[in-house]
Amino acid sequence: MNAATPSPASTPSNLNLPNVLTSLRILFIPVFAWLVLKGDDQHTTWMWWSFGVFAALMFTDKLDGDIARARGQITDFGKIADPIADKALMAAALICLNITGALPVWITVVILVREFGITFWRMYMLRRGLVVPASKGGKVKTVLQSLAVALYLVPFPSWMDIPTIAVMLAAVAVTVVTGVQYLLDSRQK
Repeated sequence: MNAATPSPASTPSNLNLPNVLTSLRILFIPVFAWLVLKGDDQHTTWMWWSFGVFAALMFTDKLDGDIARARGQITDFGKIADPIADKALMAAALICLNITGALPVWITVVILVREFGITFWRMYMLRRGLVVPASKGGKVKTVLQSLAVALYLVPFPSWMDIPTIAVMLAAVAVTVVTGVQYLLDSRQK
């Protein structure tokens, strides 16, 4: 065994708390989607439930990463499953908000084309031996997208429509800009 290959004893088990949280997040996405559709942008109780589940799922996203880093439990499963869970949750949220009529379809198309496009591009770059880490802009994008979705899920009075769409438009802008930035940065490698 060479120095670059970790010994089996030093490789963390896939059965650990961060991976369990990630798996639970994936399993609860259909529950979240059902709640959003049941709320139908009109039924306050169901909308609050959908917001609560979304907030819990977003919290576990932060929590599982923090725990994995703090305990040295970063695994290949987690590296793959965590971004899948993130993308699946955001896709489910945006698509359900489209179905209920709360969100224009073009917003979902722009965000999902960027999200999945950059994900496939990162996999391509990885096959070429180049790791493309998440950027600070990518983290801002994630926070803005999450905040925007949360604002759409909370049954605010109609005067909150303008601030809600403003945050979503900011999320779309940062999503596009960071996507372009990833591509420009890759040309320099």
